[in-house]
Amino acid sequence: MLMAGGTIGALGALTVATPARANSLWTWSPKGSVAGTGAGADPKWVWDEEADPLVASLIDRGDVPKVNELLKTWTKNGQTLPAGLPADLRDFMERARQLPSWTDQDKLAKAFEFNQKRGLYLGVTYGFASGMMSTAIPHEARAVYYSKGGADMRDRITKTAKLGYDIGTEKAFQPDGEMIVTCVKTRLAHAGVRHLLPKSAYWTKAADEKTPISQADMMVTWHSLPTTVMKQLTKWKVQIPDDESAAFLHSWQLAAHMLGIKDEYIPKSWDEANSQAAQVLDPILAPTTEGIKLADMLLNLAAFVDGGILTKHILGALTRYVLGDEIAGWLKIPREPVWDPVFENLWPPFVAVREGILDITKAPKELREFYWVFDEIIRQGVLLILSGANYPISIQIPMTNNPNY
Repeated sequence: MLMAGGTIGALGALTVATPARANSLWTWSPKGSVAGTGAGADPKWVWDEEADPLVASLIDRGDVPKVNELLKTWTKNGQTLPAGLPADLRDFMERARQLPSWTDQDKLAKAFEFNQKRGLYLGVTYGFASGMMSTAIPHEARAVYYSKGGADMRDRITKTAKLGYDIGTEKAFQPDGEMIVTCVKTRLAHAGVRHLLPKSAYWTKAADEKTPISQADMMVTWHSLPTTVMKQLTKWKVQIPDDESAAFLHSWQLAAHMLGIKDEYIPKSWDEANSQAAQVLDPILAPTTEGIKLADMLLNLAAFVDGGILTKHILGALTRYVLGDEIAGWLKIPREPVWDPVFENLWPPFVAVREGILDITKAPKELREFYWVFDEIIRQGVLLILSGANYPISIQIPMTNNPNY
């Protein structure tokens, strides 16, 4: 039971997201962004003006197989780009890999300290508060389901989980780190989906947009990650110093920039992030046929442990505990009379022990051992779910949509 507790922590957040409803008006001011200024254009009508035409050209002229093969060898931020890349792609990637002038290396070092101390919480929240939430975001669920990644969810999850892993490493944005590489490759993959998905008859029939993954879409995904995670940690009464909180935000601000989100849409503070999320994320959460199917796929990813006899029920209960009854109901996750109370009753004191709020040093040996096991097994669960992955993980430009649809 405990071994399955953290498996969804490896799921990360699916990388395609949904814009605000068509009848909503964009009112968030660029004065609240890291840029401090901007045109103020509604982000649901803004895409990636650099990457989109480039990748469309790569696909149409048949260069993608060669490019994907070459990019397998590009793994470190400071590494020279592979020889043989098309000149226009090389020029774009050299620009795209540059960190913005507002990068703060001291904050990035502090962010690593935060990730070290809060790794267990982050594994659970990235998976259940972010990853499972993605299946309740209509445009995201449909885009994932009908794009190439929907045909192999284990492969898709390991690639998207790489983003959450890389950002938590010690030198994520430094030359020997991998976060910049992961972001640039993901940006190229997003551009590929924008070009291909409108060609899918299945997606166009289900979708209420003509082009997926707008800047608004990407900000919804972004808010399902750091903004949602920080809200969850606050709810659990995890004590986070102000400098660590600011550093964690900064690491994700950089990630947004490197993924191609315009600086005028990236919130400069948690207050601004919460304000923007209230407009673009909260109102659009809803169930879809595709999202329900994806949620079921995700909850079954750990079935190789026990054939789904226990794992699916346990992971479903943890999803309900983190996301609440409404979203669990949308995803048709059944109530678990045994496992729902386990998380409701055990998770709060477990966090309290880790945070030093609850002292169990004088508790019975069996109880002390239980908390240690609960902590360690959740950590190992993340590695367990990835054990079926193909390594090294290589994010690629898609050449097709989901062949099953």
